[in-house]
Amino acid sequence: MIKPQEALAAGLVSEVLPLEELMPRALQLAREIAANTSPISVALNRQLIWMMLGADSPLEANKWDSKLGYWTFKQADMIEGVESFLQKRPPDFKMKPSTDLPDFVPWFDEK
Repeated sequence: MIKPQEALAAGLVSEVLPLEELMPRALQLAREIAANTSPISVALNRQLIWMMLGADSPLEANKWDSKLGYWTFKQADMIEGVESFLQKRPPDFKMKPSTDLPDFVPWFDEK
């Protein structure tokens, strides 16, 4: 067991809060992440995590992570994310998981 202050000092957590402040802070962080993260990125990461749980080797997950990262790097949402960061404004992501996911990922065809 690690005490909260030890975890903070070791960099395992970013902050330590009293219990009554924990949920409001967690919700604040969740809203911030949701507002500033591309829905495509979230969808791909969730799929990658779930589908690779049963992978034969970590190399399989690494292969898909690299391939999806390369694909994502060339997409409009990536450009928007960088531009919004540089311009210090909220991002306006246009891509949607319902229509814009890559067609080369085999598990999207599974029922």
